[in-house]
Amino acid sequence: MKCEEARPLMMALLDGEIEEAQKRDLERHLARCYACAKELEGFRQLKEVTEGVTLMEPESRIWQEYWSRVYNRIERRLGAVLLAVSAAALLIFAGFKAVESLIRDPSLAISLKVAILAAIAGFVLLLLSLLRERLYFWKRDRYRFVR
Repeated sequence: MKCEEARPLMMALLDGEIEEAQKRDLERHLARCYACAKELEGFRQLKEVTEGVTLMEPESRIWQEYWSRVYNRIERRLGAVLLAVSAAALLIFAGFKAVESLIRDPSLAISLKVAILAAIAGFVLLLLSLLRERLYFWKRDRYRFVR
């Protein structure tokens, strides 16, 4: 057995998850390879240390703070969504009213009305294009869940 074959079996040996034939091969290798035997001893010491470690249960105060922060985040996000949706609805309504009054105003020249409507259409197209592009990159961003 070579060292590259022995290393993956060392933790299996310590966990008792190794077959007898592999165990015999590994023990023969360890008897003649000082580096692997030393590495196994390090694994054994590490396992002894980690077996004595237990996870602490967090205090109830920490859980209360955690849930308080979660509720605060939910409230803020909900508030931001409501604000954004209502602002968009108001802007759309005001835009329609402005266009309607522009079209019905007999004092404005037809060429000026066409120019203003073309500018509004261009702005809307640019905005939609920008939103579509941002959505495309947001969906393909591999790191969007990484903080």
